[in-house]
Amino acid sequence: MELDIEKRLTTYIAEQILKQPDRKISPEEPILSSGLIDSFNLVDLALFVEDEFNVHVDDAELNSSVFDTVNQLVEIIKSRST
Repeated sequence: MELDIEKRLTTYIAEQILKQPDRKISPEEPILSSGLIDSFNLVDLALFVEDEFNVHVDDAELNSSVFDTVNQLVEIIKSRST
């Protein structure tokens, strides 16, 4: 399950946000603090997470201490999945 979540997240980020379908994103790679994605993309990513995985993301969580790596996103999704 965890690998499936990771794959779906990295595919979405590479294809839909970065528009670089061949881009490989490491699960530990900082995506926000490194500038790979910006705050506008972060909102898109949060909406994707909510829609795709049926979990709620609070606006206060949209920062680099909570939402900076794919691994962090996977943990959020796993902890909130029903």
